[in-house]
Amino acid sequence: MSEDNAHRALPKWFWPVAILGLAWNIFGIIQFLPTVQGSVGSLMSNGMTKEQAELYVSLPSWMTVAFATGVFGGALGCLLLLLRSPWSRAVFAVSLAAYLVLYVGDITQGVFQAFGMGQVIILTTVVLIAAGLLWVSMRQFRRVSW
Repeated sequence: MSEDNAHRALPKWFWPVAILGLAWNIFGIIQFLPTVQGSVGSLMSNGMTKEQAELYVSLPSWMTVAFATGVFGGALGCLLLLLRSPWSRAVFAVSLAAYLVLYVGDITQGVFQAFGMGQVIILTTVVLIAAGLLWVSMRQFRRVSW
């Protein structure tokens, strides 16, 4: 299949979904970066209560790794999707797995309890979007000769 035919074979929603996915993940990176070196004071100045900030800075490092893997993997997956690379599937799968690890961490480390239903809704949405991006990549890889 020529490159021209491959572009015509894509559904109209493909490019907007891939671009919005990239924007979503860039927003996630912006949310992630302040947490890497966050202190109780800096997290409180960003809106957390003292108890929430203390919990956040005491979280195990594997949760930070899971967050980073999820968000940077999602952004890379979107870039690969936009480049129409079959590697997007594997990258999105790793990103989704990382977010599921983070979800378990939020449950077991008390994050959901400390931050309430808003955090549950946010992370559930993140997991659903990650799963949706993986689905788009898998669907398009089967459908179009990359």
